[in-house]
Amino acid sequence: MIFVLLMKNPTPAFAVLLSLALVSSGLAENWPSWRGPRNDGTSLEKDVPVRWSATENVLWKTPLPGLGHASPIVWEERVFTVSCVEETEERVLLCMDRDSGRILWQKAVLKSPLERKHRLNSQASSTPATDGDLVYVAFLDAQEMVVAAYDFQGEQRWMARPGSFASVHGFCSSPLVHGDLVIVNGDHDGQSYLVGLDRRTGKTVWKTPREHHTRSYCVPIIRELSGRTQMILSGDKSVASYDPGTGKLHWIMDGPTEQFVASIVYNPKADLLFMTGGFPEHHLLGLKHDGTGKIGADKILWRHNRASMVSYVPSPISEGDYFLVVSDPGYANCLEASTGAPLWSEKLGSHHASLVSAGGLVYFLSDAGTTTVVKPGSTYEAVAVNALGEGCFASPAISQGKIFLRADRHLYCIGTRR
Repeated sequence: MIFVLLMKNPTPAFAVLLSLALVSSGLAENWPSWRGPRNDGTSLEKDVPVRWSATENVLWKTPLPGLGHASPIVWEERVFTVSCVEETEERVLLCMDRDSGRILWQKAVLKSPLERKHRLNSQASSTPATDGDLVYVAFLDAQEMVVAAYDFQGEQRWMARPGSFASVHGFCSSPLVHGDLVIVNGDHDGQSYLVGLDRRTGKTVWKTPREHHTRSYCVPIIRELSGRTQMILSGDKSVASYDPGTGKLHWIMDGPTEQFVASIVYNPKADLLFMTGGFPEHHLLGLKHDGTGKIGADKILWRHNRASMVSYVPSPISEGDYFLVVSDPGYANCLEASTGAPLWSEKLGSHHASLVSAGGLVYFLSDAGTTTVVKPGSTYEAVAVNALGEGCFASPAISQGKIFLRADRHLYCIGTRR
């Protein structure tokens, strides 16, 4: 109980220390938001499944109403995700029992005409977030962003409309909880912004305008770097760092390309940020984080431009001494984190789910629903190849020794029976 209370609103640095303590003591992590407890796809758990099939090591398989690409999130005994029921035009929040997969409740957050979207997007692509008290969701209602909070019994606590949003590719802005704030990226083809909402009331605490009014879908990461709390994201024709408490700019770099989807990751050993952006130009950067104001090429330690090495949609991962990324067509790459030196490249099939890691292994989930489990190193080593038999666009979640996979029509819980 002490750990649960402490984890509700830790600072980023304390969250990492607490996670380490939890794992070393044999306890498991929650997966509370997009890309997990550190927003970078990493799990500190050790006893995570490596092999499964459509039937082997499937603890449960739950049919989901509607369609969506949002990832599941996990807090203690509850699993949450969102979906769009096209027949009724409802965007719904679902709560499931972690042990059985049974749907405990389903709430319609809003009913709105189906927005125009990219063929690879959905009308429910934004992963929810939770602080252990409330669950926060984000959708598009015509030309407005809608953010709402629900308690664990399914009662709505508040709904906010922090700004307009217009994009020919649709909506996909996952909320991020930081302290007393829910932060959402509002980069779109209009008056773009980043916004911090009071997590208890939904009222706007700060709203920072963006310069170039260009769509992107990147969820920030928050780290203590260069002696300050930095919220870092690519998008709006830039890479930038902000103070997450106030929305004030630390530093910004123009470009290096126009549009971004993948989140940035950080490697503490190399002390570098890694950015990947794939439209219209291809860029993969190892970036320093100690700038102020407008920064330039002197903060780029290494760069690659080959299309097969760059991701547009799937977010990369950093594991130990290595940085791994998969291009949308499915070329998996492993690089030396500190130098950017390419080590290997392997074709795995088209990918849009982001990478996750656990136990020193990296999980590549293809659009076809096949997960290739790879051991990072100087040569390619596939530990297992697991075919689920159902298409997957959502990124996996890892919690309490289990992997949660959101497929086209079902949510799967992968684990070993005891």
